[in-house]
Amino acid sequence: MRTGKERMKVRLSKERKMVTISIRMPEDVIDDLKEIAPMLGFSGYQPLIKAYVGQGMRQHIQDLEASQLPALEKSLRAKGVSARVISSAMAEAKLKSA
Repeated sequence: MRTGKERMKVRLSKERKMVTISIRMPEDVIDDLKEIAPMLGFSGYQPLIKAYVGQGMRQHIQDLEASQLPALEKSLRAKGVSARVISSAMAEAKLKSA
């Protein structure tokens, strides 16, 4: 899995390749998206959908990365790294212990 820094570098690139997709959604959902998009400062419903997808994806990536912390802690302890050092490193990286 790519790191957050690697993902951010790709996302900030102006040369990101775009792909056209087709997705079936209920008409009333599209109508609601069209109505609320300008209220939220979006130019249309498609940028709002992209924002929702991006927000959900970032949250899931964060959750998945956090779920790997217990295994990392266990491995570090097995290799003799003290709990104090692990806690200090996690605090420095602003990570939460499981």
